[in-house]
Amino acid sequence: MTIVHPRRPAPLAPDPAGLSRRGFIRHGLGLAGLAGVVVPGTTAYAAMEAAHGLNFTDYRLTPPGWPSGRSLTIAVIADLHAGGPNMGIERVRQVVDAGNALGCDLVVLMGDYFATHRFVTEVVPATAWAGELARLRAPLGVYAILGNHDWWHDVAGTRAALAQVRIPLMENDAVLLGPPGRRFWLAGLGDQIAYQLGPSEFRGVDDLPGTLAKVTTDDPVILLAHEPDIFTQVPDRVSLTLAGHTHGGQIRPPLIPPFWTPSEYGARFAYGHIVEQGRHLIVSGGLGCSNVPLRLNMPPEIVRVTLG
Repeated sequence: MTIVHPRRPAPLAPDPAGLSRRGFIRHGLGLAGLAGVVVPGTTAYAAMEAAHGLNFTDYRLTPPGWPSGRSLTIAVIADLHAGGPNMGIERVRQVVDAGNALGCDLVVLMGDYFATHRFVTEVVPATAWAGELARLRAPLGVYAILGNHDWWHDVAGTRAALAQVRIPLMENDAVLLGPPGRRFWLAGLGDQIAYQLGPSEFRGVDDLPGTLAKVTTDDPVILLAHEPDIFTQVPDRVSLTLAGHTHGGQIRPPLIPPFWTPSEYGARFAYGHIVEQGRHLIVSGGLGCSNVPLRLNMPPEIVRVTLG
C-alpha cells in the first residue's frame, strides 16, 4: 500500500486503536470532552480555522485506465455541512465563488449538505444552500451524490432542493461525459450507511455492481462515493475513486491520532491520495464540521484533481 499526501499535515499511520466509524457514531465527542484534550486557546484557534480557513489542494495524476495526455480537471466540494457558526450562508457563497474560480471541467458535490451538530447558530435552509450551489459552473456540468447526514436527517428535503436547482443527483447511476474521443464515465454510488438500524448497525443503499453494470463502453470510469470504505471493493475497472465523509480527521492534535476517523478502517482512508494494489482513491478533507464546529490542523478545503 502506498499513501501519497499533498503538502499538508503529516501522513497518518493506520491506527488500530483509533475510533472506528461505529465508535465515532456511538461515542461522538462534545465540547466538554474536547476541553479535556485541547486547551482553550487551541479550541479558539480550531474554531477560527473551521470558520475562516479555506485551502485549495491539488492532485495531479494519470491513474491506470486513464489515457495519457487526456486532460480533465475536477473540483471536489465535499461535506459542506451548511450552518453557522462556521458555514453560514455567506461562507457557502464564498465556497461557491472559490469553486468557480478554479475553472474546472467538472464539479462534483460529495454529500452532507447541511449541519446537524447541536452547536448550530445559523440554520441555512435547503433552498438557501442549494441556491448557492446552483451558481457553480463547469463545461461538463455539476453532479451530486448524497451523504449519510442527508439520509439520517432530511433525505427528501435534500433531494428536492437539488432537483429544484437542476443539479443531477446520482444514486447508483453512471453517465457518459465528454466529447467523442475524450469520453469518460462518471458513476455515483448510493450512501453506504444510509439507515441506522441500531447504535452500531447500519444498512446502505449502495450497489457497486449495479452501478458499474451501467458502464457500457470501454471509456475510463471515475467513481463518486461519500464514504471511502467502499474502496476495498472497487475493481480495477475504475480509474479513480473520489470520497469525502472523514473530514480528514477534523481534529488532529500533534503526535496523536485524529479524533474523527468515521471509518471501519481507522485512519487508513482518513485523508489524501491513497494507492492500493494500483487502484487510486482521493479522500477530501471537506469543508464543514460534524459534532463540533472545530477544525485543527485540517482546514476546510476544495480539492482540484487534474487527470492526464
